[in-house]
Amino acid sequence: MNPHDVKDDPFRSLRHDMVSSQIRSRGISSPRLLKVMQYIPRHLFVPCHLQKSAYDDHALPLDKGQTISQPYIVALMTEALCLQADDKVLEIGTGSGYQTAILASLAGSVFTIERLRSLSHIAEKNLQALGYDNIHFVIGDGTLGLPDKAPYNCIIATGSLPQLPETLLAQLDENGILVAPVGGRSLQKLLCAKRIGTRVEKRDLGGCQFVPLIGQNGWSS
Repeated sequence: MNPHDVKDDPFRSLRHDMVSSQIRSRGISSPRLLKVMQYIPRHLFVPCHLQKSAYDDHALPLDKGQTISQPYIVALMTEALCLQADDKVLEIGTGSGYQTAILASLAGSVFTIERLRSLSHIAEKNLQALGYDNIHFVIGDGTLGLPDKAPYNCIIATGSLPQLPETLLAQLDENGILVAPVGGRSLQKLLCAKRIGTRVEKRDLGGCQFVPLIGQNGWSS
């Protein structure tokens, strides 16, 4: 899926450099993911005054105390999901919609939940303008998941959780994968959990720092 490959985009060379120097060089090897990250205009998902920094090697602030993750972390989390073209994905924390765009470019359908109505509406407007038609936007407590649309092939949390909620693991299909930052409020480990029957296999992808996910199975404030 490539609904918005803008040929005359002035940020195009920065985007290709980002993929080459920050992502491929650190071991991300999925051809589909690398291609998607080369054409999605990340600068459209950050505040206007930060667009020149959109392809830098760090996270950037958004409204309401939220952030857009470092490009490499976005790539690391996405590759760990092992997305297939017909997968159904649940995203917890829409934010600006950049991660959502990547998921929607690689999977069949994406259900994305955002607690903050204003952020969800901006993300929806931007993603629809870019031509995406396989994203379903929900406003609510993402830490509870979206059980009425389960099961999901993949679930991704874009904010930190104190632990992996059983509620989310239960919404995974057989061999489904959940990727989430888990730990304290300031430092976490990026965990990849795969559901195999009644077992859950966990893999540590490394240390990270995410803003907290507020909700019943997340942080109180």
